[in-house]
Amino acid sequence: MTEWDIKKLQILRTLRDRGTVTATAEALLMTPSAVSQQLTNLAKQLGVQLLEAQGRRVRLTDAAHLVLRHAEAVFAQLERADAELAGYLRGEAGEVRLAAFSTAVPALVVPAVQHLRAAHPSLAVRVREAEAAEAYELLTAGEVDLALSLAAHAPSARDPKYARVPLLADPLDVALPAGHPLADAPGLRLHDLSAEPWIFGGSGPWSEITTAACEAAGFVPEQAHSAAGWTAILAMVEAGMGIALVPRMASAERRAGVVMRVLSADQPRRHVVAAVRRGAEEGPAVARVLAALRQAAAARETV
Repeated sequence: MTEWDIKKLQILRTLRDRGTVTATAEALLMTPSAVSQQLTNLAKQLGVQLLEAQGRRVRLTDAAHLVLRHAEAVFAQLERADAELAGYLRGEAGEVRLAAFSTAVPALVVPAVQHLRAAHPSLAVRVREAEAAEAYELLTAGEVDLALSLAAHAPSARDPKYARVPLLADPLDVALPAGHPLADAPGLRLHDLSAEPWIFGGSGPWSEITTAACEAAGFVPEQAHSAAGWTAILAMVEAGMGIALVPRMASAERRAGVVMRVLSADQPRRHVVAAVRRGAEEGPAVARVLAALRQAAAARETV
């Protein structure tokens, strides 16, 4: 039987994900020469060519992709083994490390943790605030066990490394200054605000979400001001400097001088998902945290 080396397969997978030997070495805290040597040894063990030169870079051969397709099943099974062993050794005790974007922390993570502390006091949840790209880097590196993000910025559902769990379709409401002419207008639609100055981030998820929602309503928003935090955005709305789309999950940030209008006729939403390394979702501790997050999300949808 062919000798399969898990460590070398992990190096090959990291090269596929990172694209270069140098980036792979940095990710795995190895030297580039050590990465190359390990992959050369793996090719000899398997009896196939795994890499071929492409200019100054290397690319994976078809044989390498075949090997990784089967290796993903092995990695998933090892995650399941780790999860089951942890459940056997700790029972309901243990720790789950969770990365989540800013508005998800008070809206979903905190209620979930409060529930778990009452129901499973020996299960600890360690929370780390991180935006989408960082959250999945942490998950891939094994530094967190679960990542919360927006579906548009999460790994594809076809990615064999992750299992995705839908949590919430979070409505986006429009924030208007209290004295705005449309603050009390009946049947307000997003297109009614096409001529308004808008406030949203200069780049990143919220810029993309605002632009996509407005384009779906038939216009491109004119960005008057750029800000990333809800405190700054709503302060500018309150001052009459512009308007903004605000996720309902950010309701704790709302201000007295801001009117929040529900766009019931064409309600835009952002979809919140959780992701774990495939196979780990079957571990009892991670499963309990996911269940608590789903419960917190369901409670928000009924409000």
